[in-house]
Amino acid sequence: MSWEELAAYLIIGAGTLFILYRHLVGALVFGLTLFVILDRLSKRFHGRMSRGIVRPLALLIVATATGALVTAFVALMILMLRRGAGSVPAMMEQMADILGSMRLWFGGLGREVIPEVMTDAEDFKLLAMGWLKAHAQTLRAGGLWIGIGIVHMIMGGLLALLVFFRHATKHDGKERGPLASHLIEKVKHLTDAFVKIASAQLKISAVNTSLTGLYLLVVLPLFGIHIPFATTLIVITFLCGLIPVLGNLISNAVVTVLSLGVSVPTAIASLTFLVVIHKLEYLINSRIVGGETDSQAWEILLAILVGEAAFGVSGVIMAPIAYAFVKRELREWGLV
Repeated sequence: MSWEELAAYLIIGAGTLFILYRHLVGALVFGLTLFVILDRLSKRFHGRMSRGIVRPLALLIVATATGALVTAFVALMILMLRRGAGSVPAMMEQMADILGSMRLWFGGLGREVIPEVMTDAEDFKLLAMGWLKAHAQTLRAGGLWIGIGIVHMIMGGLLALLVFFRHATKHDGKERGPLASHLIEKVKHLTDAFVKIASAQLKISAVNTSLTGLYLLVVLPLFGIHIPFATTLIVITFLCGLIPVLGNLISNAVVTVLSLGVSVPTAIASLTFLVVIHKLEYLINSRIVGGETDSQAWEILLAILVGEAAFGVSGVIMAPIAYAFVKRELREWGLV
C-alpha cells in the first residue's frame, strides 16, 4: 500500500466521522441519491445523442419526475383530507372512549395509569394546546434544527449537481496525481456501497409496508375483524414511519388502542404483530443488506448495533454503508 492510498483511506475515514459527528448524514444521503440517479440516467442516453445534452437532459427528466411526484403526493393528501375531514377527530374521540372504558374497567390501577384528561377528546386537545404553548421555545429550537437539516440537504444536492456536471469544467481534462486518483477510486467504491444499501432499503420498505397493509386490510377482515379507520391508520403509520424510533411507538400505540376497541384478543394480536415486525426489523435489514453486499446477516446486524450505540440514528444509516465499503477494500487486499 502506497502512502497516497493510505492518505486516501484516512481522508475517507475522517470525512465519515465528521459527517456523523456534525449530523450531515441527511445531506450525504440526499446528495449521493441525486448523483446516482442522474449518473445512471445519463449513461442510458450515452451514445444515443450528443454528449453536450445528455446530462442536462437527465437533470430535466429527474426534475420533471420529482415535481410530478411531489404534486401527485400533495394532491393525494388533499383528496384524502377532503374525503375524510372528520376521520382524525372521530378517531381521537373513539380512542378517548376506549381509554375511558379501560380506566373504569381497571379501577384504581386504571385511574393511576391513564390520566382522566386522556378519556375526553376535547380535554386532550386543550392539554395538547397547553403543552405546545409551554414548550414553544423547545419547538422553535426543533424547527430550527429541522430547517438547518433541510438547508444541509439542499447544499448536498447542489454539490451533487456540481460533481455531476464536472466534465464541463476546464479542470476535467487535467491529469490527476496519485493521491487524487486513489481518493476518486475510494469515493467510487463508497458510492457503489451506498447504491447496494439503498436498493436493499427499498426492498425493506416494501416488505414493511406490505406486511402492515396485509395485516390491517386482509388478515383481520378474513376473520371478520375490521379495525376502524384502517385507511387513516395506514397514512398515520406511513407518516410516523418518517420519524425514527418514536414514530413507530406512536403508530403502534394508535393501532393497539383502536384494536382494543374491537376486542381484547384483537388488541393482543395487533400488539404482538407490531412488536414482532418492528423488533425483527434489524434482522430483516441485516439479511437483505447482507445479500446485496455479500455479507452474513450477523455481520450487518453487528455493524448496525455498533453504529446505533455510537452515533444513534445516523449510525444506523451509515453503518451498513461503511461496513460494505470496508469489507470490499479488505477483500481487494486479500485479507478476508
